Amino acid sequence: MSDKPSVLFVCVHNAGRSQMAAGWVALLAGDRVEVRSAGTEPAAAVNPVAVEAMAEVGVDITAAQPRVLTLDAVETSDVVITMGCGDTCPVLPGKRYLDWELADPAGRPLDEVRPVRDDIGRRVEGLLADLGVPVRR
Repeated sequence: MSDKPSVLFVCVHNAGRSQMAAGWVALLAGDRVEVRSAGTEPAAAVNPVAVEAMAEVGVDITAAQPRVLTLDAVETSDVVITMGCGDTCPVLPGKRYLDWELADPAGRPLDEVRPVRDDIGRRVEGLLADLGVPVRR
């Protein structure tokens, strides 16, 4: 078991919101947080507009691949953050869950994805502060 916190971001397709959140954690916390993302119905690829929006803030998520949500991923995470997956996300007793209500960037133009990206970035900063992980700049 690792002594660093483990965070799992979950959305339906694991192609936008959860990938952007994982990218923010990687940027702001580096290897001080174990981060994963998954989807209940993963898409074939990450949303290219999400990739472009994150590139604008210096976060490269081009190598990210949508992954299916597994019970093991939930069990091994300290915090599970859901983003619009509703009742399809498994809820295990004793796990810390947060539900972030965010607009789905799927099918939206870049100018509509930027505010979602920025909102996720602010939420990730708050999460890291709550976990006691200093944000690197």
